Amino acid sequence: MTLFDPDLAAAPEAAGVGSATVPGVTTRLRLTVSYDGAGFRGFAAQPGQPTVAGALAEAIAVVVGHPVELVCAGRTDAGVHARGQVVHVDVRAGVDNARLVRSVNTLLKPAIVVRGAEVAPPGFDARRSARARRYRYLILEDHVPDPLLAPVSWHVPGPLDLRAMASAADALLGEHDFQAFCRRVPGTPAGTPITRRVLDARFAEVRRGPGERGAPGRLLRFDIEATSFCHQMVRSVVGMLVEVGRGRRRASDVHWLLQSGDRSRVGGVIAPPQGLCLVHVDYDDQ
Repeated sequence: MTLFDPDLAAAPEAAGVGSATVPGVTTRLRLTVSYDGAGFRGFAAQPGQPTVAGALAEAIAVVVGHPVELVCAGRTDAGVHARGQVVHVDVRAGVDNARLVRSVNTLLKPAIVVRGAEVAPPGFDARRSARARRYRYLILEDHVPDPLLAPVSWHVPGPLDLRAMASAADALLGEHDFQAFCRRVPGTPAGTPITRRVLDARFAEVRRGPGERGAPGRLLRFDIEATSFCHQMVRSVVGMLVEVGRGRRRASDVHWLLQSGDRSRVGGVIAPPQGLCLVHVDYDDQ
């Protein structure tokens, strides 16, 4: 997948823009953020690179009058979008949340939009408090590309066997070692288990609007929810499921690959980043 799960980060600061000293009494805010990832080198701040965290932290700092540090629920990679990213940030007490949202959106829209800001409950941490994250991947099955869908989907000429793809996705449910579908964290020994628990994984055909009914092709949606993810997990899984849909792999191969723990057996098909979107993060208070 095109995301780097924060559970793999060495420290929470890696998702922000360095250390920040907030003057006086502070308030922790929980922000819900959407962004178009096409123009960014991912979420996490990188020196000299345009990133979501860099742009967002800079805009918030302008509004509140001091440097800030961001921690997010899931660090997306270059080109990946978000609809329901969650970020926490500590700001000086007394900041007007509504004004903060309006001002930040004026500075960053439409590429980045803060959809809401609220005082976080005691002990809240956008990364550590998250119970689950849900991602969505869009696949356009059509003989020609669609210019309007190209920024948010993977064009696959097809035909695709949706029933076989759905059957293969069922093997992902539950707790498994995802070594075969994840890039190993630098510095970890080969063969180290990458255990993740998948709560939901399903395909659906997106219903077309009134003006699109009867249009050729199908827009397919793959939703996957897990307690946490590892680097490139979703994109690798989607690439394999499309291979199943094309008839190049069997539905049972997904179970076999999970058992093997061998990434080399997955092959080189990794779904492109623009089809992936972080749509929701679940917390205990929701």
